[in-house]
Amino acid sequence: MRGRPLRDLSIAIASWNTRDLLGRCLESVYASSAGLSFETIIVDNASDDGSADMVASRYPDVKLIQSKVNLGFAAACNLAFKHSAGRYFLLLNSDTVVLDGALKAMVEFMDGHPDAGAAGCRLLNHDGSLQRSCSRFPGLATELFDALYLSKLFPRSRLFGAYSMSYWDFDEVREVDFAGGSCLIVCRDAIEEVGLLDESFFMYAEEADLCYRLWERGWKVYYFPDARVIHLGGGSARRYGGDILLQLYVGRNRFVRKHRGKAAAAVHRVIVGLGALCRLCVFGIQRSASGGHAEPAEAVAFQWRLLKWTVTGLSHQGIATNPEVNHDSRH
Repeated sequence: MRGRPLRDLSIAIASWNTRDLLGRCLESVYASSAGLSFETIIVDNASDDGSADMVASRYPDVKLIQSKVNLGFAAACNLAFKHSAGRYFLLLNSDTVVLDGALKAMVEFMDGHPDAGAAGCRLLNHDGSLQRSCSRFPGLATELFDALYLSKLFPRSRLFGAYSMSYWDFDEVREVDFAGGSCLIVCRDAIEEVGLLDESFFMYAEEADLCYRLWERGWKVYYFPDARVIHLGGGSARRYGGDILLQLYVGRNRFVRKHRGKAAAAVHRVIVGLGALCRLCVFGIQRSASGGHAEPAEAVAFQWRLLKWTVTGLSHQGIATNPEVNHDSRH
């Protein structure tokens, strides 16, 4: 970076086989970037759907990095950071649509909050409804509340709804444990102090880990609702259903192991297993009560698979070691 002029913002997009979504995302980025000095860096994780050709032909100013293998989300974003020159670095999913003024608003918010290591924005579903984008750090209590359905039964409870912050309306600026990586702006100085994304997180919880390290070093993480981004959800993740969802639990468990220790991680797996058993029992009760109407077979199969993971600790049958899968769409 020495001697290189800094832009306001570097936008990093890791993509795998999301050509149409990526095109829509880039169109929204350029349409909403008035008054902002920015660059866009795309790391294409060995797509075979023409994504890279589309970017090269339609957006020649984009820095396009083509990987011969799927690097995963964290490694791809880290690679983009090493080629970036922005004062701020934005993690952005390819299945997002940036609404007018959002990018400039995020940069101005960070400029006005020098203590901010990172900030998340207001994420919206395709119909304009709120998509909860901030959470408490993964832990044993929050996992237990989810396993016992308490988070679903009492979503407005500050205790039981702590993980997804379902008790809160997401309407005001506030400090949060972590914001989702679908759209997360991070201060370059903060990244250089605490380090890049931990590439041992194949998928999920890598942004939680980054925010945890920011908090440890005295930086703050904020939620900023005035910047709005539509997160369509799905992307390449839709092709892998249960494989993707399994990594949610694997990622949380890795976070607990890294920051709480091996014993806590073992207890966490037991709690996840309890949750899987509870759901299987509920499915059985619902089937009996409805006269044989069954929960979708894939939902039942996933709970059995999740239960198997809690016993063996192995996720090798999913995407964790599959070089063909990326998680450009997580939340």
